[in-house]
Amino acid sequence: MPSPILPISNHPSSASAATMLLKAEIDPDPSTSLLISSQFDTEKAIPIKPLLPRASSYNSTSNVNNSNAFINYQQRRRRTASDSSLALLADESPRQSISREVGHAAAETFLITRLSLKLLRYLGVGYRWITRFLALGCYALLLMPGFIQVGYYYFFSRQVRRSIIYGEQPRNRLDLYLPKGSQGPKPVVAFITGGAWIIGYKAWGSLLGQQLSERDIMVACIDYRNFPQGTISEMVKDASQGISFVCNNIAEYGGDPNRIYLMGQSAGAHIAACSLVEQAIKEAGEGNSVSWSVSQIKAYFGLSGGYNLFNLIDHFHSRGLYRSIFLSIMEGEDSMRRFSPEVLVQDLNIKHAVSLLPPIILFHGTGDYSIPSDASKNFADTLQRLGGKAESVLYDGKTHTDLFLQDPMRGGRDEMFEDLVAIIHAGDEDALARDAVAPPRRRLVPEFMLKLAHSVSPF
Repeated sequence: MPSPILPISNHPSSASAATMLLKAEIDPDPSTSLLISSQFDTEKAIPIKPLLPRASSYNSTSNVNNSNAFINYQQRRRRTASDSSLALLADESPRQSISREVGHAAAETFLITRLSLKLLRYLGVGYRWITRFLALGCYALLLMPGFIQVGYYYFFSRQVRRSIIYGEQPRNRLDLYLPKGSQGPKPVVAFITGGAWIIGYKAWGSLLGQQLSERDIMVACIDYRNFPQGTISEMVKDASQGISFVCNNIAEYGGDPNRIYLMGQSAGAHIAACSLVEQAIKEAGEGNSVSWSVSQIKAYFGLSGGYNLFNLIDHFHSRGLYRSIFLSIMEGEDSMRRFSPEVLVQDLNIKHAVSLLPPIILFHGTGDYSIPSDASKNFADTLQRLGGKAESVLYDGKTHTDLFLQDPMRGGRDEMFEDLVAIIHAGDEDALARDAVAPPRRRLVPEFMLKLAHSVSPF
């Protein structure tokens, strides 16, 4: 059962005004330049409405789905991958697979290097991000024993299908983690990784993919363009296209199309929430092209995410994600409302879209200083007030990375993982019985190294 919600206090936040001229010319070719100029006035301030009052953490109001509309959406769904591509994946020999992976790894290394150099031009010299970059190096070094084991599984396990193409852009690929059991279709988690909208990569979800697949749950880790290769609208577009691929093709890999869950972590939770709300708005009559339906998503899990950019911009600036960079990622101040799900759902013109959303469960640690836990609490409260089915599950003292990295690498059992599996397997008595006798997860990193990593974590 989900953990009880712990009381927390709201932390007031404010957003500073910024004036920005943004010209983005992004082409499918990764070598395309992104030209951004910005000028900021830090003397003015935007009046921000006070945070919404708290409500109970759970609202039992049922989601309202229009069955006739869903039939139309189902009829208009399109496949985003050809049958020949899927057949090629199935028939590929080990030698061909290794050759393809080496070539793809070389191309992505070259791309990431170029984008990193381009990103440095935007960041300039700043003590905050440099300090956090050095801390990130120490943090990664302390967790290296776990990363090596997970990396070995990622590259050599036959249960992992890497870099399945779901679209035309260079980063339109996903990794699929297949359970070993072959009896019946499996529940599926479509996962959007985090990375501050800058360093996200599909392989970051390999630890979650491995451990959920051991519980008979299939995981699809969806990659997307990062800044400066793309801005937030491209990220949301990529995520939505990846979700569409999962909804329309997962049955061919043994997944159950009637049990698809959407999940995101950190920046990935924000991107996934934007994709979900945008899709609901389209289905409410505000858009035309619909290749998947929110009714195909059984529930949405947000892990340590932020859903109101106005409440986070100053916080991110103080932690090294400078306002100028953040506004460039979010395509300027005028676009912040569009990409703030908590703000967007309060628009009276799209009120019906909220009723289309699936159940939303937001996990967050109260010790998270990268994205305060109030971000999840306030979004859940807002959805409940508007008639949506939402819940925030808070974990006492857990930081931004405890729930996603340190706790899984510690082995044994942890609350968030067990809560997640229990929700996915709810109603499946056989799966719940297997979960009850499942062996504890093995430890990947010694405890003293995990504690040191906790203390030096830049997140």
